[in-house]
Amino acid sequence: MHALALLAASVSIIGAIMVITRKVAVHAVLYLVVTLLGLTVLLVMLGASLAAMLEIIIYAGAIMVLFVFVIMMLNLGQPDSQREKEWLRPHIWLAPGILATIVCSELLYCIIPFPGSTPYLVLITAHDVGLSLFGRYVLMVELASFLLLAGLITAFHIGRNRVEDR
Repeated sequence: MHALALLAASVSIIGAIMVITRKVAVHAVLYLVVTLLGLTVLLVMLGASLAAMLEIIIYAGAIMVLFVFVIMMLNLGQPDSQREKEWLRPHIWLAPGILATIVCSELLYCIIPFPGSTPYLVLITAHDVGLSLFGRYVLMVELASFLLLAGLITAFHIGRNRVEDR
């Protein structure tokens, strides 16, 4: 199982590098989703299945929708028709698709127990997570929400100034 963990970690690292190096923001968001899925597989392998599901729901779902909304709101770059034609090229979505397929197959391998193998899922209830997040770590949760809000406001402000400069 160490090989699966190394594969998931390498997919996460490759995805994170691709997030940093992409020039088009939507492509970076696609690679960020792949990175989050890789981290989810690692969480499942560590036995934190509830944290893994929360990461999929909150980060890969809600936060990514927020990022796409901000990108659409700023509307920087090429006109829409050129941008959509570029997104339909296979070399744009092929690499994130391959990485996501690897990570999802690993996740299914970890979740579905085969005969004679031990399942990776450990029961951690929502009550346990709530006690951790809003007990010891309540200040960190609130600081993270302020950082996300500050990032959103900064992105809007920078994007608005760039549009006005054109």
